[in-house]
Amino acid sequence: MKQFFKYVFATIIGVLLCLVIFTFVVLGLISSARSDKKTEVEANSVLRLSLDYAIKERTSSNPLSGIPFLNLSVKKTPGLNEILASIKRAKTDDNIKGIYLDESYMLSGQATSEEIRNALLDFKKSGKFVLAYGEIYTQGAYYLASVADKIYLNPKGIFEFRGFHSQYTFFKGALEKLGIEAQVIKVGTFKSAVEPFILDKMSEPNRLQVNSYLGSLYDYFLTGISKSRKLNKDSLFNIANNLRIKYPEDALKYKLIDGLKYKDEILDELKTRTGKDKDETVNMVELSDYVQPNEDQEKGSSNSRIAIVYASGDIGGGEGDDNSIGSEGISKAIRKARMDKKVKAVVLRINSPGGSSLASDVLWREVMLTKKVKPIIVSMGDVAASGGYYMACAADSIFAQPNTITGSIGIFAILPNMQNFLNQKLGVTFDGVKTGKFADLGDVTRPLNPAERAILQDQVNRGYLDFTSAVATGRKKTQKYIDSIGQGRVWTGSQALKIGLVDRLGSINDAIRSAAAKAKIKDYQLVAYPEQKSLFENFGSGLASEAKTYMVKQELGESYKYYEELKTILKFNGTQMRLPYTLDIR
Repeated sequence: MKQFFKYVFATIIGVLLCLVIFTFVVLGLISSARSDKKTEVEANSVLRLSLDYAIKERTSSNPLSGIPFLNLSVKKTPGLNEILASIKRAKTDDNIKGIYLDESYMLSGQATSEEIRNALLDFKKSGKFVLAYGEIYTQGAYYLASVADKIYLNPKGIFEFRGFHSQYTFFKGALEKLGIEAQVIKVGTFKSAVEPFILDKMSEPNRLQVNSYLGSLYDYFLTGISKSRKLNKDSLFNIANNLRIKYPEDALKYKLIDGLKYKDEILDELKTRTGKDKDETVNMVELSDYVQPNEDQEKGSSNSRIAIVYASGDIGGGEGDDNSIGSEGISKAIRKARMDKKVKAVVLRINSPGGSSLASDVLWREVMLTKKVKPIIVSMGDVAASGGYYMACAADSIFAQPNTITGSIGIFAILPNMQNFLNQKLGVTFDGVKTGKFADLGDVTRPLNPAERAILQDQVNRGYLDFTSAVATGRKKTQKYIDSIGQGRVWTGSQALKIGLVDRLGSINDAIRSAAAKAKIKDYQLVAYPEQKSLFENFGSGLASEAKTYMVKQELGESYKYYEELKTILKFNGTQMRLPYTLDIR
């Protein structure tokens, strides 16, 4: 009996502890929700931007954001939408005297960086200053910082300026050791998504396309820095090519920065610029505090709206979330915008390497239907390739940044043959019966026979014909021409403009203005889709997901990206319209 009461008492204590923990978390959520109110900005303030995180297209409704609990606190990380809106507001805010770009790393893609960089250039037209400081400047971080009036580096810091490189991981040797064969069916000379599983190095067509788009990206990178820093582009190329910058003093010598300073000296300069005495504190406003959620939605006529549909991540079935495109969720969002009479035009913001060909086609259909009743303009982010381009091609107009990655018009399927692995490595064998010749088509415990391979190849061929036909119709080109620039080849936004895959180079705001012009409206509100879940709707799933992601990242560190790639591969189901690889340009 004594033991029984001991267990009962322990259970009660455990339940009470859980209730206490839950109460604190909920209070934190409520506090976080209330913290969204507008921050009072003092006169002579400086807006601090620290963008050392992977910037999403829009700020997510994160239930863990700002809750310091069990060391799982997730700092508030404004999305691109709120970063751009905040910089725009700071331009006319009399209390903001300048922007302090406090950065070392730029973890987001190049098109995202381009959007922010252009916003900073526009901010400078106000006559206010932009000052950049870093202890380490990666090339991506420096590209963003190069627009600043003054760029400073820590005297003992690191300055990377050596050219771009892109490296890919090949699994053929590992699969052979495991006794696993990757059975590949594809269309497209350049559709190299399958190469990591069947080769141990890049094919020549793949090397050709990577050299082409990497060269285009690098040329644009050097051009931007050349213009901002008033330096000769060829000189910049030679500086990087010969690794002239090995130490901080070299960066100063070649005029890529304006000085070597410690943080206290930076703060002193900010005090001088804002009229503060040496013994006073700089009025520093953090971006996350300066953000005013949904500020663009509070302006304009509510009877005339432009819907921005955010589609980010791999394309698959189902609802999806902030990090993935679910054909059901995004098609529902496009449909809702199409049927809303107050919505006069739609801007579809795509940041996706592609994914399921079936899901991509479902989304293409919704774009086609929308185009028949109201303008729909596509704005491409860092990547809008393969399935991401398929859903874009039916739009009235397509905007991309010069350094957007797009194209990759191709299709493939991979079916593993695990017979040797299961039989010889694990000692597992299989046997069974079937009522039809192809009843077990797709069985991974044996290799494909010629008839089965022919069936799958025919399906992939048909998928490619559907893809090129959709692009030809949408872009008003011949299917033969689209095939000539397709074949799975990857292009930059600048290259895509020349070959007719996009209409204009520009930002998401350019796409919004174009949508308004096409809809013939001047006074309008912006409304975002899909609608994000409320704080408490998102609480359960969001808490578990964020906690799991946090712990895996902490455990794996730099190797987390390989974990993410493996998860993506395991999701392959059916034919795929997907970018050949995860681009990691450094």
